[in-house]
Amino acid sequence: MNLRIVCAFIAIFFLTGCNQDAANSVAPPPVALNSDAMGVFCGMNLLEHPGPKGQIITASRIDPFWFTSVRDTVAFTLMPDQPRDIRAIYVSDMAQASSWEDPGATNWIDARKAFFVIESRKQGGMGAAEAVPFGNRDAADGFAAANGGKVVTFTQIPGAYVLGSDTAGDQSERSDVRLN
Repeated sequence: MNLRIVCAFIAIFFLTGCNQDAANSVAPPPVALNSDAMGVFCGMNLLEHPGPKGQIITASRIDPFWFTSVRDTVAFTLMPDQPRDIRAIYVSDMAQASSWEDPGATNWIDARKAFFVIESRKQGGMGAAEAVPFGNRDAADGFAAANGGKVVTFTQIPGAYVLGSDTAGDQSERSDVRLN
C-alpha cells in the first residue's frame, strides 16, 4: 500500500512539472496600451506619439518592454545586448486602428504573424521610417498602394532598415527571433 502512495506522489510530481512546462511555452497575452507605457529607447509616453506601437514580453519581467514604434520593436530583437528571454512580440494591427494618430489600445497582433509595409511615406512615432504592421495581407497591400512601400513578413524586415538608416539599403533577410 505504501508503495502505491509513493508511486502516486511521484506520478503527480512529474505530471505537474510537465504541465508547467506546457504553460510556460504558451505566449502570454498582450497588455492593453495605457498611460503608464513608456518607450524603452526614448523614455517617452507612447500615447503622445502617432503610428503603430510595439510591446515585447519577456520571462524575466512582469511588465512588457514598450516601444513608440514598430521599427524600434524589431530593432530590440536584433540587438545582442537586449534580453533574449522573449516570450511574445506584439505590434499594433493597423488594419484595426481607428487612425494613424490613434493606433488602438487592444488591437495587438503577434509580430511573427503580421504583414509589414516598409519603405512607405508614413513615419513612425519618433519621426523615422516605420514598419507598419497589419493582421492581413489585403490590408497591407492596400496601405502600400496608397502610401508606397512594399509588404514583407517579420523575418524579411532588413536589419539595416530598423537598426540605423531610414531606408532598406541592406536587403538581406534577418534571422528569426528565438522565443522561449
